[in-house]
Amino acid sequence: MALDFSVVSQYGGQILDGFGITIISWVGAVALGMVVGFAIAVLQLFTGRWIRAVLRVYIEILRTTPFLVQLFVLYYGGPNFGVSLSALDAGVVSLALYGSAYFAEIFRSGFLSVPHGQIEAADCLGLSRISTIWRVQLPQMLVIITPALINMIIILSKETSVLSIITVPELTAVLTQIGSEQFIYVETTLVLCVCYLMLVAVTQKLGGWAELKASRYLQR
Repeated sequence: MALDFSVVSQYGGQILDGFGITIISWVGAVALGMVVGFAIAVLQLFTGRWIRAVLRVYIEILRTTPFLVQLFVLYYGGPNFGVSLSALDAGVVSLALYGSAYFAEIFRSGFLSVPHGQIEAADCLGLSRISTIWRVQLPQMLVIITPALINMIIILSKETSVLSIITVPELTAVLTQIGSEQFIYVETTLVLCVCYLMLVAVTQKLGGWAELKASRYLQR
């Protein structure tokens, strides 16, 4: 059976639009998820046990339930609690919350990897807690946690395909629709694989560059 990849040129505009929505939802979810995850990690380390217990429950719920279930709860269940979001917004928020639990654990492990003696030395020098985080702990932990962060970012890029189930017109949804209309399932699936391979390859390249920069910064 000969494969016909003329679909790429015939539906190029739709495929690019879907790819663009995939990237937008992915970048938005990663940015929001990292901010929330970092805040959770800081609160876990510097607040009382009751707040830590609540945050631990949040993390465990998001880590132990499938992302698809979380997406359904927010998109279909949200209106029952006064939270009504568009499919794209619900997808980005769900993906960000899902990622935040993992980012929080990565950041927390990074904070704990810095020797406690350095934190005590910063206290002796009169640095505030925020200055200690920003000037002592963060630069050192970034080198250690960069591979784990990149790995999580790559996982989130692939999870964007799940958003097609709630009708977000991202890459998987577009190519699935084209395949169903033209009966060219193999070609559209291969195009989908190539697009995600490109996305992951670029992310790995940027991650390696970021890791190198962080290492050089620490050596100065």
